[in-house]
Amino acid sequence: MALAGRIRSGISFFKTIAVSDSISSARSYPSGRPLIPALRDYATASAQKTGNVKVPVALVGESGNFASWLYIAAVKMNSLEKIESDLSELVEAMKTSPTFSQFTKDPSVPRETRLAAIVDVCDKAKFAEPTKNFLSLLAENGKLKNLDVIVKKFMQLTTAHRGDVKVLVTTVMPLPPAEEKELKETLQEIIGEGKKVTVEQKIDPSIYGGLIVEFQQKVLDMSIRTRAQQMERLLREPVDLSNL
Repeated sequence: MALAGRIRSGISFFKTIAVSDSISSARSYPSGRPLIPALRDYATASAQKTGNVKVPVALVGESGNFASWLYIAAVKMNSLEKIESDLSELVEAMKTSPTFSQFTKDPSVPRETRLAAIVDVCDKAKFAEPTKNFLSLLAENGKLKNLDVIVKKFMQLTTAHRGDVKVLVTTVMPLPPAEEKELKETLQEIIGEGKKVTVEQKIDPSIYGGLIVEFQQKVLDMSIRTRAQQMERLLREPVDLSNL
């Protein structure tokens, strides 16, 4: 119960990738097409019967824009779950296959080779056509190196779309299962029913102890590091003896 009290008080398929410069590919978009206009078109070239789609979370930066455009296209095409599943599988492949991960980040790989390999991967994995088109755009324009960041931001949007709340908990060591369960139940009470709470743990020895909880742009910092910094600032403040 101590953990809940603190919160309340604080308010393979890939194994190898073989690439060859001689590989030719079927392209979904004209060669050399600028990425930004292509992505904007990709997000709007969907079913006309669907009205304007708004992203549930405002993202910033280039990767945030890419993720937002993909989200809009996915919702319009009614393919959000499939695209999310495809990208999750792809990210997992990057984690388990160093060869594939290096391939996506190597700027020396010719554009034709990069595009052909991605198209081949999508076909073999039976990815949805929108997923294939999006990854082809990134491959053709040298943006696969940002794929992990783009996917992470896209997952933020799909999580918000479902009404789920992702909570990042930073501690000096992994929480025992009982404490994690207690924390999740406490956060569920704070956030309210109707929303699924997903807890992600982050280990950071530099906070010395305690924990930091982040969700819905809120930060509850109950770390020993922050408390020590606050105490240090207090001790450094000059004492006004006139009021004694």
